[in-house]
Amino acid sequence: MNDATLDKAGKVRPGEELELSVLNPWLKERVAGISGDPEVTQYSGGASNWTYCLSYPEKEVVLRRAPAGTKAKGAHDMGREHRLQDALKPVYPYVPSMLAHSDDDSIIGTEFYVMEKINGLIPRTNMPKGLQLDETQVRQLCTNAIDSLINLHQVDYQAADLSHIAKGEGYTKRQIDGWNHRYTKAKTWNVPGGKKIMSWLSDNMPGTEAICLTHNDFRLDNLVLDTQDPTKIIGVLDWELATLGDPLMDLGNSLAYWVESGDDRFAQSTRRQPTHLKGMMTRQEVIDYYLEKTGFEVRDFRFYEVYGLFRLAGIVQQIYYRYHHKQTRNKSFKNLWVFVHYLLYRCNKVIKRGA
Repeated sequence: MNDATLDKAGKVRPGEELELSVLNPWLKERVAGISGDPEVTQYSGGASNWTYCLSYPEKEVVLRRAPAGTKAKGAHDMGREHRLQDALKPVYPYVPSMLAHSDDDSIIGTEFYVMEKINGLIPRTNMPKGLQLDETQVRQLCTNAIDSLINLHQVDYQAADLSHIAKGEGYTKRQIDGWNHRYTKAKTWNVPGGKKIMSWLSDNMPGTEAICLTHNDFRLDNLVLDTQDPTKIIGVLDWELATLGDPLMDLGNSLAYWVESGDDRFAQSTRRQPTHLKGMMTRQEVIDYYLEKTGFEVRDFRFYEVYGLFRLAGIVQQIYYRYHHKQTRNKSFKNLWVFVHYLLYRCNKVIKRGA
């Protein structure tokens, strides 16, 4: 495998530099086998926590920290993210090994943690340049990805001492009430009110729910693939949103990002992972495969699909709200209101489809 296909960090964004004068000595006391001064690069993906690669002569480590500025209550909790992964690692090997954590603001100005760097390929909007998989390999990658989500949902979170990370029971109602409220609060004049969709979700909540460990941002571009066998998953990243929740709602979240080859041009323009490739399952095939492998019996999956799409609309609208009210100058957010229209259109389309 060509080294150029490995996922690599890039130049640190202006204003987001790491101060090494205190950090470097602190790290050397806690991470074995590093010396000298690291080269610092930054991963550009994601719109939340800041993630850096520190390259020492002996090895590379990854540092994650909260962004600068005011944060919502409970958001960007680096300590929680560190503890969750540390507890999960022994029973879910795709998690990176945790190396160090600090809530001492005097080191880099905020709480942070450091973990091992899993070297491999990350399938972002397209597969890494120079890597071509045939249809059979693409199907195997797709299957392995879904299996790794199923494996997560089957983790005994109580035995892993993770019962305390969230409330668990009542998750479905909390999510629906919460996203209905957040969307309404973030609404701007140029997006639909979404009241019909919110009412439908409230009226169609399943009578039962299962509780398991959920990732809540499970996408192919949060997976690390083996360089020698790109169909093999060796890492699952970005555990910021992980909680105790309903596995079918977690699957619904993933499907909201799943753009398949037959989708319209607008959907293709929003694609963030290579789910369009020949050999990838369709959304319905993903649902069928997941239900068959897990034994869940769901007569009508529409609730979970609509929930995933509406939740994504809420996330996008919250980002656009900040741009609309000049709380950020990031021009890439300028037309997100159009995407919100599209996601709500998709919600209504699924609702009208019938069971």
